[in-house]
Amino acid sequence: MFNRFGTTQDMMIQTVQEDGEELVLAIDSRGLYLTSAQFVGRPIADRNRYSATRKGVEQRIAALGMDVPGLLAANQHRIQVETVSAKKVNPLKASKRGAKG
Repeated sequence: MFNRFGTTQDMMIQTVQEDGEELVLAIDSRGLYLTSAQFVGRPIADRNRYSATRKGVEQRIAALGMDVPGLLAANQHRIQVETVSAKKVNPLKASKRGAKG
């Protein structure tokens, strides 16, 4: 199920230890981010997913000894994409609208 603001189990890559705190490494359409386990699988917005502190996440992950480009490439299948169906346009009506102009 697509969750626009929260973190789902499908988005999780692995758990990591940073400064004695257990965090979850997850991925979305904007890239990798670190969050706490309390936000995973709950229908609430994950403030770590949309916070401004996400700018330094790649450096934090690299400091933990992980390969950031490798993680991104290996976990592209975890990114949830929601497509919006566009309204179909009748080409005959569209050409008449253009001719009125």
